[in-house]
Amino acid sequence: MRIIAGEFRSRRLISPPESVPTRPITDRVKEAVFNLLRGHFEGEAVVDGFAGSGSIGLEALSRGAAHCLFVEQNRACAKTLAANIETLGVKDRSDLVIGDALSPALLVRIRRRPHVIFFDPPYALAEDTEQWPRLDEQMVRLAAHMDPTGYFVLRTAWPLDGVALEHAGLLGPETHDYTTMAVHLYQPMMAEA
Repeated sequence: MRIIAGEFRSRRLISPPESVPTRPITDRVKEAVFNLLRGHFEGEAVVDGFAGSGSIGLEALSRGAAHCLFVEQNRACAKTLAANIETLGVKDRSDLVIGDALSPALLVRIRRRPHVIFFDPPYALAEDTEQWPRLDEQMVRLAAHMDPTGYFVLRTAWPLDGVALEHAGLLGPETHDYTTMAVHLYQPMMAEA
């Protein structure tokens, strides 16, 4: 894994231990997502939910994001993520929460209204129709705290059956299909005047 562009271009990231089940985003898909959102990072706050080793949030910081809140529940992944934050020297622009990205308590950790939120939950969670409401509820809660011109980015397996991809409070999705995975872009609904 590496940073693709920006301040830390070509810097390698530490990967989590092989014993930890992760699904790193490919460079091709990561680059496509960041190209879609070009111009939406400079000076902005970002949330990287289900952060893993931090590849997405660190890429955002490399491309000019002012701050990233990383959320990772797995302690081994969080340890790797902390090492990556330290290696790149972005501790002053990062907060790491070791906890559940779907917990309502996450809202109190957001210091600044995020412009971009990335969610990359385990595919099994997103495919589980009993768990999907938890994901939906958290997306709705977070959307209410987002910059109204920002983007919520959700990565899932593809195709995704049995769940409705629409979320209250969010416009979209605009789905980009990458064979076995998809990236869904949403925007917060603007409040009626």
